[in-house]
Amino acid sequence: MTTETRTEAPVLTGLPVIGSMFDLKNDSLGTFLRARREHGDVVRISAGPPGIRAHVYAVFSAEGAQQVLAGESANFRKDNSFYQEIRESFGNGLLTSQDDDYLRQRRLVQPLFTKRRVDGYADAIATEVATLTTEWEKAGTTTVDVLHESTRLALRAVARILFGTDVDSAVEVVERCFPGVGSYVLRRGYSPVNVPREWPTPGNKRAAALHRALYEECDRIIAERRSAGRTGVDGDDLLTLLMRAESAEDGTFDATELREQVLVFLLAGHETTATSIGFALHLLALHPEVQRRAHEEVDRVLAGRTPGAADLDALPYVTRVLKEAMRLFPAAPVIGRRAVAATTVGGVAIPAGADVIVAPWVTHRHPAYWDDAERFDPDRFTPEAEAARPRYAWFPFGGGPRACIGQHFSMLESVVALAMILQRHGFEAVDTEVPVAPAITLQAAGPARCRLVPREV
Repeated sequence: MTTETRTEAPVLTGLPVIGSMFDLKNDSLGTFLRARREHGDVVRISAGPPGIRAHVYAVFSAEGAQQVLAGESANFRKDNSFYQEIRESFGNGLLTSQDDDYLRQRRLVQPLFTKRRVDGYADAIATEVATLTTEWEKAGTTTVDVLHESTRLALRAVARILFGTDVDSAVEVVERCFPGVGSYVLRRGYSPVNVPREWPTPGNKRAAALHRALYEECDRIIAERRSAGRTGVDGDDLLTLLMRAESAEDGTFDATELREQVLVFLLAGHETTATSIGFALHLLALHPEVQRRAHEEVDRVLAGRTPGAADLDALPYVTRVLKEAMRLFPAAPVIGRRAVAATTVGGVAIPAGADVIVAPWVTHRHPAYWDDAERFDPDRFTPEAEAARPRYAWFPFGGGPRACIGQHFSMLESVVALAMILQRHGFEAVDTEVPVAPAITLQAAGPARCRLVPREV
């Protein structure tokens, strides 16, 4: 616990009765940027009428983010209403579990996400990328929405790695159900008052139907896989490995726990990676010189062959492109916690029980760490430049003991996908501006269309 002198947090100016409610509803990311610009690195933001007004302490410095996520992580828990809504919709998997539940799950799952194990997924990723680019070519496609196409690609890739051959059915259910469930979680998570989920309102009934479809699909695949195991049929997909995961200390996952892990992997495993790939392509289309350098590296290193995990170190510029895209468009633009005990962050008092956010969207644009922060420049991520910045100036995967377990998988998929797409295509921007808004992950509020420019293979 810090012992520095405490000062009260400055309060973002809002309307007299409802505070910053409309600002947060209409443009929360812009509101957080304004809060830092006008008031500094720790700001209290209030929203809602008296009696149900919510207060959140927003922390914007790299040092503050490190304190919340790592240095005092035990004091900043996933106890806020937003995580509770995710927990009720997607289960108590790695994303939302806490304390002994989380530690047990992490120990069981960790061996499935070692670098060696994850590197073995490169072929499955490459298969899905090749399928996507071949579809474009066979259909004579000239313009694509790179965010939509990246979402399709990332979902199929994670479904193949999770389920093996059960891809098409799982993808159809996820594509149909996830958007509605996500909107339901978002609406309830940011509402000061909610009716119980059990009440038969139209919204509750629609969400319940979507939940049932997701649960039934996962349960069906899990049951079939268990049956195959009993008859001696085995597999090396992630679901089979989850079913085999066990230890004397932690036991195994039961059917409900398996479903919860699968749902979290589907959610976190495709939306975050899709954001990285899609915005990297969008930014390359807007910056022809950067795209030219990326094409040159891909052509020189791969010489037309399919990339694998061993090629990641040989594609440093493509990796820098992705990191810079993740700086400007972090898939988790805001990360919430709740303080257990009173503490201070940057000399500002945080009371016990306070809702606290750290915001990659803001910290990734902080002028203390990034010159001309809105400019797209992959060379911000040379080894020398990275070493000169604070550790949490860039944290798209979170940090501390709750850092994303799948970050190596996400980088592997993103680099392999971007390299393979660039082998076959160039891109010219049609939509130069893509409005975004935070949901469970960062969501585009409009298309990111690009013209495809075929390249010699």
